[in-house]
Amino acid sequence: MTQKVFLTGGRGRLGTELKLAFNHVFAPSSTQLDTRNFDQTLTALQNEKPDLIVHTAAYTNVAQAETERSACWHTNVQGTENLVKVANILDIKLIHISTDYVFWGDRGMYKEEDTPGPTRNYYALTKLVAESVARLANKHLIIRTSFRPREWPYPSAFEDVYTSQDYVDIIAPDIILAVKAHEQIPFTTLHIATERKSVYELAKRRKPEVQKGSKQNVTVSLPDDISLDVSRWQRLKESLG
Repeated sequence: MTQKVFLTGGRGRLGTELKLAFNHVFAPSSTQLDTRNFDQTLTALQNEKPDLIVHTAAYTNVAQAETERSACWHTNVQGTENLVKVANILDIKLIHISTDYVFWGDRGMYKEEDTPGPTRNYYALTKLVAESVARLANKHLIIRTSFRPREWPYPSAFEDVYTSQDYVDIIAPDIILAVKAHEQIPFTTLHIATERKSVYELAKRRKPEVQKGSKQNVTVSLPDDISLDVSRWQRLKESLG
């Protein structure tokens, strides 16, 4: 049975990839629907009658969030809160896209059952709170992930930050598979990413000339090793065929 998907953040990096993967998808732009507005969100979902909400919309500029805290909070927390309320009113499952940054990032290879926090920066704090809010949805799945645009956009990359993130065209197919098979996933939290590597190693894959950089040269606090254990997802993928 084909499900109708209500997708937030349809013009973002991940949302753009996901939007193309579903035959029945409603993906309003932020000008068409402001999830920070409860009444607007409720009306939109009542009209569209989706089977599933996939929430990818987020404020993701880590450095800028330090000075634009209100905007970051309202998008990441209030927007999620409104979607949870509507999901419960209309009895719709919520798939919430979260981040590896909910962990402190000192040891890496974090498992789904590891306790998140404390957080290193304001963006991470809002995403951790948003996770707690998303868990109030009667039916939910939280996917922690991390991705970059298809091409590395910067002249340098951190050699002292380790991650499981990958390029969005690598990550998106797995998230699409998880969304399509959500009824077969017996968990409420899932890590979808790739193997552990430095950000510099990741950048070199698509920009061989990239220079080595250090997190010591930026003002915002960044993790040492934020890599995720993805063994749960790897086992699930095998069972999903």
